[in-house]
Amino acid sequence: MPPAPGDRDARREDVSQAVWRILAGKGFGGLTLRAVAAEMGVSTGMLMHYFPTKRDLVGHALHLLEEHTAARPRRHRPAEGLAALRAVLLDILPLTPDGTARNRIWVSSWDLALADDGLHADQAGRYARMRSAIRPHLEAARRQGELPASADLDRLAADAIAVTHGLVVQALFDPGRFPPDVQTATLDAFLASIATTGDLRD
Repeated sequence: MPPAPGDRDARREDVSQAVWRILAGKGFGGLTLRAVAAEMGVSTGMLMHYFPTKRDLVGHALHLLEEHTAARPRRHRPAEGLAALRAVLLDILPLTPDGTARNRIWVSSWDLALADDGLHADQAGRYARMRSAIRPHLEAARRQGELPASADLDRLAADAIAVTHGLVVQALFDPGRFPPDVQTATLDAFLASIATTGDLRD
């Protein structure tokens, strides 16, 4: 029997907490209907009232991950320009235990996204939104003379995300070679390479 409407929201929150615990411990590779049901101490049939298929469950998990990512603590951001862009990109990198855990979960989701057209499109959309979100900082940098007047801002936005996520992957797989100070120095070197003048560090 489906849950009563009044119980549905409370039970869904229980499901969300169980999903997040599994993601934090095992990533998307460990996320199954059976695993979530076991984590909650309920039957798989009960869970399927909320998520009839694994794909439904994965979609919910990705939504949770976006919520947790959006709510994460963030460093102080200068008003605009390349210094503000630097702060945004540093917040993406796995520089802290929480940042490392969050990035591990994201990277574990990519295999699923590559295998599913809908999830693939969703992930492409996330990257497009990331590029759009940092473009105003590049526009401000160009206005302030931190970038050449001829700078291709769309290309620079794509380059900045590519460099940052390249660092994420390398730091996750080889943390000894890419500790936080190396990640930060590499990002700073990239930003210095596109800047006309100035020291971008805090």
